[in-house]
Amino acid sequence: MAQIPNRPQDLRSTQVLVRVALRVTILVIFAASARIGFGNSLAALLWMSIILCAVIGTIRREPPFGPALNHWDEMVVYAAIFALISIVAQATPT
Repeated sequence: MAQIPNRPQDLRSTQVLVRVALRVTILVIFAASARIGFGNSLAALLWMSIILCAVIGTIRREPPFGPALNHWDEMVVYAAIFALISIVAQATPT
């Protein structure tokens, strides 16, 4: 008997990837227009996004290491971008 492919998880993962790309684009646009500087404002916006994703993932009871991408994976992406920005900010002289 042929197995049915698991399409809902694939579709959901694609939606998460599109959501992350759209949110990062919006965060970069808002950070570029901030008066406190691009790096500082993007770092603050990323922190808010990390917290928001953790809260939504907890409320929806999504598994952190599930078979499909979810808010926990999105949180890891924002944390990685935040870490990269922190490293670059510390490496550049003021």
